Parts: sequence; structure tokens; C-alpha cells
Amino acid sequence: MIYNISGLKFRYSDTFSLDIEELVIEKGASLGFVGPNGCGKSTLLKILAFLIEPDEGVIHFDGEKVNGNGSAFKKDVTILLQEPYLLKRSVFENVAYGLRVRGEKRNLSEFVDRALRIVGLPTEKFARRHWFELSGGEAQRVALAARLILNPKVLILDEPTASVDQESAVLIKDAINHAKGEYGTSLVIASHDFLWLNSVTDDIERIHEGRIVGHEMGNIITGPWRRESDGLWKKTLSGGERISAVKPPREDAVAMLNPSDIMLSTERPEGISAQNVLKGSITQLAVENDSGKVLVTMNVAGLSLVSRVTEKAVRNLNLLPGGMVWVLFKASSLNWH
Repeated sequence: MIYNISGLKFRYSDTFSLDIEELVIEKGASLGFVGPNGCGKSTLLKILAFLIEPDEGVIHFDGEKVNGNGSAFKKDVTILLQEPYLLKRSVFENVAYGLRVRGEKRNLSEFVDRALRIVGLPTEKFARRHWFELSGGEAQRVALAARLILNPKVLILDEPTASVDQESAVLIKDAINHAKGEYGTSLVIASHDFLWLNSVTDDIERIHEGRIVGHEMGNIITGPWRRESDGLWKKTLSGGERISAVKPPREDAVAMLNPSDIMLSTERPEGISAQNVLKGSITQLAVENDSGKVLVTMNVAGLSLVSRVTEKAVRNLNLLPGGMVWVLFKASSLNWH
């Protein structure tokens, strides 16, 4: 394994803390993190890149214990941030910088040329350009090339497609897949773009309020929960719709809902046992890598929910982005964290 982490804690203030009980990342894996803004994704990535130290916890990297100072391991890990910082130099010098710092100057032009071509920026066209002559997508790919040229054991990317065009997003995907396939580079990626993230990762973890709360696209439903006369507990959504659940451990508990437990219908169902029947609109569809099933993302009164269905169900129901659906699940399907 490349990372073996236990008991990791990091505190910004009394209002936020990162609390990762256990995290194992295998060598050559491609792991994604999803979660809302402020949930702790970027903080965790910076800890994994040894840019900041946790307040507590034990980190083993590539079989070695990291004893409070990760500087000895920085040469094996590189991180690409959402807003890449480029030196006020040419594209060639930006990409070559890391190798120059390491004193590795042999065949420098060859390595730069190779790195630029991997990210879709041919040397003859881009090497002499200045940093200010690049588009946002080109700048992001130059920054990626500057990291790939170092041949790191781990490449960490924080929202790599947030401010780039579609072409650059595809080229970034191809470049990091190339690094993983040819060099066995482990990938750790945080992104809000689930369609893109699902296409490049083997597994996806969900982070909520500083904690890893589930694998893949488990739905998170936060409180407060209020008990009703029927014995169930309800969460009221922005449009007045309510979600029913069995008794939570506390009123502000976080519920997890497996996408496979959500049924969909294009007509309002009658005579069913599911306590939750909500109307939503489809925002996107994506084929899940490992199962081959389709993840249908919906907006339900401001709450984003994901259902896992078969391709046959998608065809039979004619599910398309923008279409309206009824979302059904049992109160007992919600699990507490």
C-alpha cells in the first residue's frame, strides 16, 4: 500500500476538524473524494502531499512511518491545485523547473518534450510561450506536465477540471491515465465533476464534515430531524417536502442512503409501501465503472440524490437530463452516521 493512515485529526478551529479514523490507499490505485465545499477534501489532500501536518494520527507512506516531518517524502508526491501557480517564465522553464531543482539536467529537452506531449501541448508550439499567453486549460496542463515530468509515486489533484474547457478535461484525464498505466503512479483526486471523476477512478469516497462517511456515491441527508405523530422522524426540504426516517441517534444525525435503495418512476406511484415519494428532476446520468449500472443524479427540492439503476431501466423509463421522475425509498433504508 502507498498510504496507511489511522487516527488522523486536524483542527482549524472549534467549528471544523478533520477526523479520519482509517484510510488505506493501495499502490497504483486511483481514488476519488467527493463532498460539499468545506467538508475537508482539500485539507486531506494537503496532508497526503505532506504540505501540512496533522495534529494527531499515524501515517505510513510506502511502508515507512512518517514521523512528524513529511519533507523526506515530498519528492515522491506532487499535488496539482485548482488554481495552478506558474512561474513567470516560458512554458519550457515551468515544466523543467522541478528537474533543474533536483540537479537532473541530462536529456532535459527530451523529458520536457515528452511531458508536454502527454498533456496535449506539442513542444514546437508551446515550449517558448510565456505564462501569460496561455488559456486557463493550457495553464492547467502546463502545471500538470511540470508534475508528470517528476515521475512521482503519487499524483494528487484538487479540482483539476474546475476551471478548464471540455477538451482540456479530456486531455487531463488521458495524461493521468497514461501516468498510472505506464509508471504505476497512484492517483488521489478531489472533484465536484462526478462524471469526470467516475471515468478516472477505481473507487470514490464520500467526505462530510471532516469524516469519510461512505464509499462511492452514497447519498448524505443531514438533519435536523423532528418526530411526527406517525412515529417516524422527518426532515423538511426547502420546498416543504419531507423525508421520513426511522429514529435517528440524535436530532442532528447524518443519514446515508444507498443509491441502490432508491427506485424511480416517471408516473406518480400508487399503493406502494415506500414512505418516501418525492418528485425530482434529472441533472445527469453516468455509467458506473465497476458495476456497469447507471447513476442517475436528481435534484429533489434542492437536495441532490443519486440512484443506481440498470441500463434497461434507463431505456424503459426513457430517463434523460431535464426529465421529471418520482423518487421512492423506504424510511428504513436510511442508515445513521
